[in-house]
Amino acid sequence: MLKTKALSLFIYASITLGGAFIPPNTMAADEPVLGQSVKEQTPFALGYLTTTSHLLAFIAKEQGYFAEEGLDVELIPFASAGELATGLEVGKLDVALIGSVPSLTFQSNGHDLTIFGGAMSNGHGYVIKPEFVKDHEPTVEDLKGRNVASVKNSIQDLELLILLKNHNLEIGEGPDKVNIVYFNSQKDAFAALQGKEIDAASFFPPFSSIAQANGYKVIYHCKDVEEFKNQPCCRQVAESSALKSKPDEYYRFERAFIKAYHYFKSEQDGTVKIVKKYVDIDPERIRFEVYGGNSDSNPDPDKIATTQLKNQVVEAGYTKDYDIDKFYNTEIYQKALNSIINEFPDDAIYQSLKDHFDKYQ
Repeated sequence: MLKTKALSLFIYASITLGGAFIPPNTMAADEPVLGQSVKEQTPFALGYLTTTSHLLAFIAKEQGYFAEEGLDVELIPFASAGELATGLEVGKLDVALIGSVPSLTFQSNGHDLTIFGGAMSNGHGYVIKPEFVKDHEPTVEDLKGRNVASVKNSIQDLELLILLKNHNLEIGEGPDKVNIVYFNSQKDAFAALQGKEIDAASFFPPFSSIAQANGYKVIYHCKDVEEFKNQPCCRQVAESSALKSKPDEYYRFERAFIKAYHYFKSEQDGTVKIVKKYVDIDPERIRFEVYGGNSDSNPDPDKIATTQLKNQVVEAGYTKDYDIDKFYNTEIYQKALNSIINEFPDDAIYQSLKDHFDKYQ
């Protein structure tokens, strides 16, 4: 039975699963007329990780929302945030969906990249092997004396550092400390659970559902921790110069993402079917990750939440402080959303996005 579980975990974790920046307020004066047809399709490259977190990109492609906006979008899978950032800087990508913490550290370290939208909030956490929590519900205290797999420069690792500090738990080897073992990607960290050396591991979608299917116990989902509610994860990131030179393309890109959000909120079966084309796991695992209440695939830039996260990143020593306003643009999203609301003024889903934007910007 244990061999079967390990094999199942290995198969799932071996799927091609990967490892959450603009001068503000730059929009073209000749904004496209609402409702005008776009005859030509502009080539546009979008980099993503093979995770349910990036479902808005999948929906926008498969439902033809990019094409409606005159964008011939190629979706290109990558394995890590670092590779995505490089793809932007060498001109291979126009947009990359990058985790929030690496996005912030890249900005702080001199990469001229701007956040202009979101892709997912929350959805991550940690799991532990069941033999360590046989008689109680898991807590962060159960990591004491354990080897914990994590990924450096990730939102999962930042949260772990914060929680260990809040619970007066030291990092290191020994029965009274938490030994963090770093891996290059989330796939590698999660797969390490099948070995004897690792007792607990971080996760992001879809590893939460895969872990629970294999008997591992959730220590926490970030949305259940007060400090991490509405925690921004994957962000829409572009090279700052590209946002300056072709803002209309990013405006149309954002309109497609907003349309995809509407589909995600209103068409569960269709969404699951689309996501499976990009993340080839059991549909019920996809449904759990997407609609289980642990995450929200929201295109909002969430500047306030991301700025708060930046302060946590600096406090944790991940990077030096910097002026995030120079690398954040909310106007593209705002104009795109307003244009769609003008077309569909009575739509409750689009109105909910406006309410969210008004509250968190």
